[in-house]
Amino acid sequence: MTAPAKAATDREDIARRLLRSSAKASFDPLVEIDWDAPVDPDRYAIRPERVSLYGTELWERLSDAQRKELSRQETASIASIGIWFETILMQMLIRHAYDRDPTSNHIQYAYTEIADECRHSVMFAKMVGRLGARYYRVDPLTQFLGRVFKTISNTPLTFSAALYVEEVLDQLQRESMVDEELEPLVRAVSRIHVVEEARHMRYAREEFLRVWKRRGPLSKAYSRLVLALVVYFATTRLVHPDCYAAVGLDPRAARRAARRNPHWRRSLTWMARKAVATFTEAGVIQGPAKGLWRRAGVLEESA
Repeated sequence: MTAPAKAATDREDIARRLLRSSAKASFDPLVEIDWDAPVDPDRYAIRPERVSLYGTELWERLSDAQRKELSRQETASIASIGIWFETILMQMLIRHAYDRDPTSNHIQYAYTEIADECRHSVMFAKMVGRLGARYYRVDPLTQFLGRVFKTISNTPLTFSAALYVEEVLDQLQRESMVDEELEPLVRAVSRIHVVEEARHMRYAREEFLRVWKRRGPLSKAYSRLVLALVVYFATTRLVHPDCYAAVGLDPRAARRAARRNPHWRRSLTWMARKAVATFTEAGVIQGPAKGLWRRAGVLEESA
């Protein structure tokens, strides 16, 4: 009888601290960011070594201006994936809260995160437009699977999928926000997202680990497989093929080059490293699902 009470208290205590932190350090991107400032065409949006074609023969063919434009297009594509997944996450959090006590700190923080994600989606959308890009919609299959996932997701899947996508974006944005050579707009968006997502990741990590321990073998096997599918589709769709067309490259040839690019693979494993460590320790990346993690390009070669 003692252990469950302690677990409930820990959950409430964590949510209480997250709510307090949200009250002290939350941002309105429409106010905090200077959306009228011009985007500098002479700056990269992300570090050049994080662009998917960096180091390839196609990269060498591009002019300096084209390389910088590709960095902006890829940043817009990654932001588009962020919007797509945040929309799914908001729906899953609403479902999580639906049958639970709204007077609890845990559910009040779920509502707080939903409000944060609404602002983040607007922020990402405005950044996409200011970068001179379009919203890169995922392909019809991925769009359909996203609709299925938000419907069939269980609690471990909701929080593990959220943690994976948030960790990947967080790694890239932590690097971008401190690099004064990069586009100021991207740095400002990254800074806000990093501060607020730190709370979201803590919430997701704690809840995932708490419920994962109580799941039976069948539930764990199901969750491992579905999470691996989320990882595969979210990661392989980070850079839309039309990004390459925007700088005059053949999308199919460029996509093949990116998939074979060891620099891009190293960037993917670097972006996913914290999530991979968490899920490896929890026993999530194993069995048939591990092959999908490997195909997504986020595991070290020796893993």
